[in-house]
Amino acid sequence: MIGVDVTHQAPTLDEVAREAGVSRSTASRAINGGDRVSPASQAAVEAAIAHLGFTPNRAARALATSQTGSIALVIPEPDDLFVSDPFLLGVVRGVSGALAGTQTQLVLLINHAGQPVGQMARYLRAGHVDGAIITSPHRGDGLEDALRGSRSVVFIGRPFRSEGISYVDVDNVEGGRLAAQTLLDAGRRRLGTVTGPTDMTAAIDRLDGFTRALADAGLPADAVDDGGFTAAGGEAAAHRLLDRHPDLDGLVVASDVMAVGVRHALEDRGLRVPEDVAIVGFDNLGAAAAMTPRLTTVHNPLVEMVDAAARILIGRLDGGGTPGENLVLPPHLVPGSTV
Repeated sequence: MIGVDVTHQAPTLDEVAREAGVSRSTASRAINGGDRVSPASQAAVEAAIAHLGFTPNRAARALATSQTGSIALVIPEPDDLFVSDPFLLGVVRGVSGALAGTQTQLVLLINHAGQPVGQMARYLRAGHVDGAIITSPHRGDGLEDALRGSRSVVFIGRPFRSEGISYVDVDNVEGGRLAAQTLLDAGRRRLGTVTGPTDMTAAIDRLDGFTRALADAGLPADAVDDGGFTAAGGEAAAHRLLDRHPDLDGLVVASDVMAVGVRHALEDRGLRVPEDVAIVGFDNLGAAAAMTPRLTTVHNPLVEMVDAAARILIGRLDGGGTPGENLVLPPHLVPGSTV
């Protein structure tokens, strides 16, 4: 009969100290970050750990370092949007992947219906986690003001008031401009746009870029409707736009998910894509490739943004960097068949 050897005991901190020829306190400091430990002692402790197969006690380490060994990914969105939005799901996969191979655990915080404003911020300030990555911030969610100046918080997406806040984002203004210019270059002259909710900087900035492109071309930018970053919202917004502006021949849609709904609205009205109405989306996270014809879209560099946010946060937790750092990545067009 094969059983488990319960007589074998895991190596202790005292054994590591004896093996390394240092005091117990020196061994503890070496394991928990190397504070006030000479390079020679640090190397000896690391060699002892490898030889003995020592695994630090996470609870003891948390007490010694005032760290929990976990970071939070905060998604201030309702449950139903979280499970259906490819951008949010991509962020979760990306952050989880960035932590693979580390001993840091990921805590996922999602905004539930009826959750009081400020509840998430209070949780983060209370020290339940060592740091946080916050994505999809909204005006009025209480996060940016409550966490301003924190070294251990990084936003994916520009906050409304970014002073003292570190964030990573794509240049959404340029992305909106690029989408509109693509339609203009194709000869379209009566453009509309389906935006995201105006309590998000991504939606406002993409609309800003759209408006700038039309102003430069001497064209009106009056055909605007909010699709809420959902397929159903995009479909409803497209119907409202076409009711008000039946002469539209091009649409900039601020997310590919909404573009799926816009496509359905055009089909319902017997309008052909791109012959009657051309479409440019935004994100390039899967929905564009699945659409028939393939959606022309603006690439949102999600993988690079998530990697950068995780790198900044991990660097902060190791003592580097200062609040207020930001990184804005360029978008680019991914050609399809809808223009």
